[in-house]
Amino acid sequence: MKVYSIISYFLLTFISQSIFSKAYAQEKSGKIIYKTIVNGQESARAGKTEVIYHEGVATIKRTETKGAELIPTVPDEAAFIDYNTSKLMQLAILNTGSRFHTSKAFSELPELEITDERQEILGYTCQKATIVLFSNRIDLWFTGETGLQGSPYPNAGLPEGVVLKSVRNGNYEIVAEKVEYIKQKKMEKLLPDDLGELVDATIYKARITDNYVTTVPVFDHEQINWGNKSVNPEKETTDITYHFAGGTVIAKKVKLPEVAEDYTVFAEIIQYSSGDAYDRTGSVFLIPTEKESSFLDGLRNGKEVLPKYIDMNGKEFQGVVATENYEPALEMVRFFTAFGTQAFNEKRTVAGLTWKDSTVYKQDVTYLLPKLQGEVWIGAFIGNYDGGGHNLSLKLQYHPGSNRVQKEEVKKQWIKPLFNTLNLMEMAGQEYGTMFNGDSLKVSFDVPAGLKNVRMEYISTGHGGWGGGDEFNQKLNEIFLDGDKVYTYIPWRSDCATYREFNPASGNFWNGISSSDLSRSGWCPGTATNPVTIPLTELKEGKHSMQIAIPLGEREGGSFSAWNISGVLIGEFE
Repeated sequence: MKVYSIISYFLLTFISQSIFSKAYAQEKSGKIIYKTIVNGQESARAGKTEVIYHEGVATIKRTETKGAELIPTVPDEAAFIDYNTSKLMQLAILNTGSRFHTSKAFSELPELEITDERQEILGYTCQKATIVLFSNRIDLWFTGETGLQGSPYPNAGLPEGVVLKSVRNGNYEIVAEKVEYIKQKKMEKLLPDDLGELVDATIYKARITDNYVTTVPVFDHEQINWGNKSVNPEKETTDITYHFAGGTVIAKKVKLPEVAEDYTVFAEIIQYSSGDAYDRTGSVFLIPTEKESSFLDGLRNGKEVLPKYIDMNGKEFQGVVATENYEPALEMVRFFTAFGTQAFNEKRTVAGLTWKDSTVYKQDVTYLLPKLQGEVWIGAFIGNYDGGGHNLSLKLQYHPGSNRVQKEEVKKQWIKPLFNTLNLMEMAGQEYGTMFNGDSLKVSFDVPAGLKNVRMEYISTGHGGWGGGDEFNQKLNEIFLDGDKVYTYIPWRSDCATYREFNPASGNFWNGISSSDLSRSGWCPGTATNPVTIPLTELKEGKHSMQIAIPLGEREGGSFSAWNISGVLIGEFE
């Protein structure tokens, strides 16, 4: 009797557990709505996340906050967890109509560590699973009690049942706030028949990103060399590259997009040698044309038509400082070519080095955003007397700061290019920046009313390529505003050896050092020079003067030093 009772007990227990398990696992259709919590506070900006489940398929959607208007380039995306085929899929439909998707098998998802920890969420008992992805700890709280399946974070792994809470690094949570059941007969099939082109995850992400970014190709593999015989069209039109100063300056009128102030703009330059073995000064610049005279006049008609700056020795310099009727070229990126990248890769080998095919300079130029809109002239210069010269490409990339339309009033900014001593028309006779010989560069300017947060973006590099030249000697730059010293520093780069692999034609010395390794005055071969931000917050309305003082090195025979400096004032109107 005892044995029978025990067997009966276990049999009844097994039957009851089987019945319970079937009820526990019985599938339903429904929707889970999640909120986002950041550092303990619900994020209204993040909107809501929804996981909808029906007939073995879950879809994850994000709903925007009420009243939010999305920018046109936001793709229509949906993620699907197909439990019928054990695949995770992501679908995108671009505003161009392009439709494509990526697919990943459940077996490719990371393996979760299931713990014994329990937590009740919305009345359901949840178990904790955890994983570390890219140094981020992710905790998933899941349950099988709902009869639903899915997760708002499927790429972190899929535990059985449905995830009601995910926590990343302890401070970013996606938490279910409601579970809604829906009658199955009212539900339509979640997975569309047409998923479009199947692409791998890398291509999928690239297409999504590229759809957000507005890219303007300015120059495409343009040759910048001495002796270029290209004849400029008589009538200047948009999107035609013009060659000036014997071919060492190119310029183009381009149409740039009108964007909101939350955009970030990058200038990306790709350059390689087409025959020139030396490191050369390069610059990408805007040509202001709002004044009566512009640097464009000098390019078209010669240096003599530009306003003259005369130093204390009576020497004339063409077009280097702002006047009432003229603004100098507004520098976007100062860069330096390496020694013979690409053209000399096969002509010299060095043990342990593989030469790069090009130098890439990518710099944030967002501070010039108000000038980088509409129709503008953009130029590029590489100083050289080589018939092959250099090959250069330039594109501007506009990245939105939000996927929502910015409805706030755009802040009005004041941008005033003050000086630029880089002789962009070097090969057309424009003087080098030697006005610092016992003197300082001086410029006068007017500040309008109602400005705040005024600053100057200042670029400075020293040149004179021999032992006593300013290229290889530290020199103090002093900046004076209305006679008062406001900033001092020494432009210097001591990391030039980092870029050895871009410099196949660089000379190698007996002691193991290469010419390209040597520290320099604010630059290295194969790099761009960052501007220095100088706060001028006390600058008031009215007339002002600025002086730049640098102790220029003395000449040695035919060798001389020069300084290429540029400065632009930027302020916000209150």
